[in-house]
This record gives sequence, C-alpha cells and structure tokens, in this order.
Amino acid sequence: MNIEMITAAAERAKGHVRRTPLLTSPFLDEIAGRRVFLKAECLQHTGAFKYRGAWSAISALDPETRSRGVIAFSSGNHAQAIARAAALHGTSSVIVMPADSPAIKIANTRALGGEVVLYDRANESREEIGASLAEQRGLTLIKPFDEPQVIAGQGTCGLEIAEQAAEAGVTQAQVLVCCGGGGFTSGIALGLADRAPDMQVRPVEPEGFDDVTRSLATGTISRNNRLSGSICDAIITPQPGDITFPIMQAHCGPGVVVSEEECLRAMAHAFMRLKVVLEPGGAAALAGALFHQDEIEGDDVIVTASGGNVDAPMFARALETLE
Repeated sequence: MNIEMITAAAERAKGHVRRTPLLTSPFLDEIAGRRVFLKAECLQHTGAFKYRGAWSAISALDPETRSRGVIAFSSGNHAQAIARAAALHGTSSVIVMPADSPAIKIANTRALGGEVVLYDRANESREEIGASLAEQRGLTLIKPFDEPQVIAGQGTCGLEIAEQAAEAGVTQAQVLVCCGGGGFTSGIALGLADRAPDMQVRPVEPEGFDDVTRSLATGTISRNNRLSGSICDAIITPQPGDITFPIMQAHCGPGVVVSEEECLRAMAHAFMRLKVVLEPGGAAALAGALFHQDEIEGDDVIVTASGGNVDAPMFARALETLE
C-alpha cells in the first residue's frame, strides 16, 4: 500500500465518486469544547464511504476478470456499494450478508442489483462461504477492508479531508474515524500522512467490539469475543486486517471506545444541528468527539460520518435520546 495507489484510485473515481462536504455547527462545537468538522460520507453514493473502495476495486480489475462477476461479504454498506459499482460496470455481484443485517440494507442491496446470500454471523464464517462461492462460480472476491484496492479507494477520503481542512485553515487536528476492520481508517491515515502529516488519525469503536483499540494498545492483533449483538453493525468485524493493522500501527494514535447510547445521541445531534442522517456505527466518531472530550487533543477535531443507512425504528430511537 502506498500513496500512489490512492492517487490512482482518486483518478479513477473522478465523475463517479462524490466529494462529500466537510460540515460544521457551533452547537456541536459547544458540546465538544472545540471546533468539530464532520466529513459527511453518509452523503456518498449508497449512503456510506464504502462506495469509494468498491469503485476502486472493481474499476481496477481487468475487463475479462470483471466480466465474470464479483463477490463480497458485508453487513450492508460494502454490500450496497459493491452491488451498485458492479452494476455500473456491467457485471454481476453476489453479496454474503448476515441474516441480522438491517432490513433496509438487505433490501437496498437487492434493489441495486446484488444477489444476496444470507448467513448466521454467530455460527457461520462469511469468509468460508464467500471463498466457496467464488471458487464455484469463478467470481472475484472483493474483501470489505483487508484488500489493497479497497483501502486505496477509502484513502481518497483522506485526500479530500486534507484539501477541505486546508481550505478552512486547519492543518493540525485529530481525525476520528469510525472503525471496523480498519480499511477506512488505514486508507485515510495513509492519505493524511502524505498530504497533512500534522493530522493524527484515531480509530473509534463501540464498546465490546474494540478489537482495533486493544490491538494498537498491545501491538498484536486481538479478536473480539462476540461477532454480533451491537446496533453498530456497520463497524463490527472479528479483528483488524492483516494489511490494515500494520498501517494503523504506523500512522494512528490510540483508539477511542464509545457506548451505544453515545452513538444514538450523536445521531440525534447530527440530525438536529446539521440535518444529517447517520446510522449508529456511522455516528461513532462524532460520539467520540462530543462525549470523550478529555481523550482528544487540540482546538480542532475532524470526524467521519461514515454511513447513514438506518432503519426508521432505530432512527426514531436515536431522536428519543434528546427528549
């Protein structure tokens, strides 16, 4: 992985991937005790940053390989991104999804052209299912985070953050990133290391699923004891990736761990103050900025709002936290 792969992905993304805005609100600044800049990846195609990596990976395939179709495993955001990017490239996609994924994500993945295969994430291995189907059908597996071209695509967000922050007069800040397996985090970290070296990336995870935080603290990859049971489904993975972890070790600061309640409150604040819709996992970084002020340094903090694919009942539950 290197900056050249990220800049190449950025070139392939032109005209296909949105340059999402960097938003601010004095109300959020007051809660956080510093200026908060929110990178609204929830406004990306398919409602999450994952489209960056999906477009990068599929566009990088040679035409013959791409024509045979692709396969991915995901709780929903990578799924939708792969389905749409594959369809726009004129090829087919098979998506292996947990049966307990939000209904909207399963429905959207099918609507975008993906063939959905459901599995029990507590008792079955998505990796094994994906590898078996890929071999049977001759499909190319595009992993959700531990894949160089996916990381390169996510890294284009880091290039944008550097540009937009500079436009706002910010060159030094901590950048809080909603973190699952580390593809988004490591990609942004690589991009910022080259374009804005005075910015430090911090992974943010939900309680009980803080494998990256623990891994960075010990220097060795740690695995989560549970693989389900969090409303932050978008950022729940078994452990950091073999490719992403060394990148995060080299370029990231300590992790921040937030509660589900804090994620729900962050969702409500994002809606009330920025009119932005987030899902719980996509609000984790904002939750870190708003409710873990003592763990953050500096006058400015940048947070990724990584996804907005939320069911109506969950969103209503979030809004109730401000009543």
